[in-house]
Amino acid sequence: MNIKHFPLPSSEPGKVTSTRTITDAVQQAFGCSEGAISIALEAVSPDVRDERVHRPEIDGRRQLLCEIPDYDTLNQEGRDHA
Repeated sequence: MNIKHFPLPSSEPGKVTSTRTITDAVQQAFGCSEGAISIALEAVSPDVRDERVHRPEIDGRRQLLCEIPDYDTLNQEGRDHA
């Protein structure tokens, strides 16, 4: 699983905690063992988000998406995510 996000000031313990939470959720959702899960966290700056994330992974793979982002709502709430 590749998770792309805007760069955040995140400590190593924060990444470990986030990764543990995501791993637990994937195990529960898919009923698989921890050894079957790989997680990559990739910071993507806002100035290249469209080129590196939105076009290839959202527009280009829309048929595979189970959850489609709603950037209008995020922007109205004042939160930005890759």
